[in-house]
Amino acid sequence: MSIMSRHERPTLVQAMIRGLRGRCPNCDRGSLYWKYLKVEPRCQVCGHDIAQYPADDGPAYFTILIVGHLLVAPLLFFPIIWQAPAAIMLPATLIPLAVATLVILPRVKGAFIGLLYALKVKASDAHLHTADMAD
Repeated sequence: MSIMSRHERPTLVQAMIRGLRGRCPNCDRGSLYWKYLKVEPRCQVCGHDIAQYPADDGPAYFTILIVGHLLVAPLLFFPIIWQAPAAIMLPATLIPLAVATLVILPRVKGAFIGLLYALKVKASDAHLHTADMAD
């Protein structure tokens, strides 16, 4: 009996949480990444083909949304941000924002891959989403 047949397919939320934690969306035991943002081709535990889920630019857009709207926008309400000298405020704000972006991006990408897994969206389905304009 294989590992995949011993457990139920996770719900959408469970798959996203597994990806958020950097784990295989199928079994929750294997690692999702083998480098910073490089997805494992196959789960080392259950053998699930993780590379089939096309994350593409989606995680970057959501990371920009999170960092830009939830972290940067509230800072603009504090007068010190726009009244202090630029030589002080630029590094004081850009360095933490760059670090936050680098910390958030792999988690968002993992959740995005979990979402694609739960919705059964695969790279091989790309032809379904592109219109042939010659017709």
